[in-house]
Amino acid sequence: MMDFDDSYVLLSEEQLIYIITIPLSTSIILANLVIILGISWNRQLHNTPNYFFLSLLVADLCTGVALPFIPLMGLNRHLSFSSCLVAHVFPNFLFLAFLFNLVMVHYERYICIIDPLHYSNLWMHRSFPLTLLVVWTPALLYASLPAFGWNNWTGPDFNSCCESTQNLTAFSNCLTNTTSCCSYKRVFPNAFIFLEVYGLVLPAILAIAAMTGHVLWITRGQLKDICRLHRSVERGNQASDQEQKLNLRYTRCVVAVSLTFLACWVPYLIYMHVSIALVVSDSKRSSTTHIVLSCTGIGSMAVVPIVLGLANRQYTEPALKLLQKLRDRWRPRTQASEEATV
Repeated sequence: MMDFDDSYVLLSEEQLIYIITIPLSTSIILANLVIILGISWNRQLHNTPNYFFLSLLVADLCTGVALPFIPLMGLNRHLSFSSCLVAHVFPNFLFLAFLFNLVMVHYERYICIIDPLHYSNLWMHRSFPLTLLVVWTPALLYASLPAFGWNNWTGPDFNSCCESTQNLTAFSNCLTNTTSCCSYKRVFPNAFIFLEVYGLVLPAILAIAAMTGHVLWITRGQLKDICRLHRSVERGNQASDQEQKLNLRYTRCVVAVSLTFLACWVPYLIYMHVSIALVVSDSKRSSTTHIVLSCTGIGSMAVVPIVLGLANRQYTEPALKLLQKLRDRWRPRTQASEEATV
């Protein structure tokens, strides 16, 4: 009876992951497709900065596809060695590629603001394919290290994950020679996890936050200079309506950036440190709280490029025009049907 309860918990955890991630994954994929098509249809947006953003959108779309499989890495499953590697390495590669693309886009826009005179001479603009290789190749190489031998597959077999399901037909393949217990602990050594979190992920997030904060600081200084010049021209000491509008717009920008950071990054930071705590405590099973944190944390982080894309009207203009055409075609039909019923 205890074995059946444990296997039921395993199934319910998988169902919980799918219930949370499938709607998130679908929304992320559709939103990215809308923005990608918007950039592709507008020839005025066919330039190097938007190509960088397209690379980020493609990485984010792939992350949306892999989103249901990332929380599954926290569960013990019954897979062969090659299948277990693919189930862990490929989602991790897509996640790292997304993060590196996000840093690259922020860096490119950061240089555009702090050094606009030398912006066009950046090495990123002179060789766009090389930039893509610099972003995507390190993510692939690091994520593939477990496949090249940096793993714990030859260590303990984690037989406990099979003991709870050996009486069920659905998991009878656990006892065959072709499959074994697949766990993230067998694929990712603790050193690999710590290096990725504190050597790649956390520095990337801090770099994005630092660049965003510096841009806001520069914007604030430029706003003060504009207000000072405006007062000198108007020869008045009191703030005019134009100055108040500028200050209000800047305040809204700061609030929007702060809320975006809190909504998109804080859940992932919480999930990341909870995961590290589980690794340190050597926990063998993910709790329901950890599953919810993993789904919402990774999903919220994947929303960042969508927020950046929807904030640009040029990216969403084709979709808005299409919706307007559909509305214009739908209204005469509804009006005609209403007149016919009357």
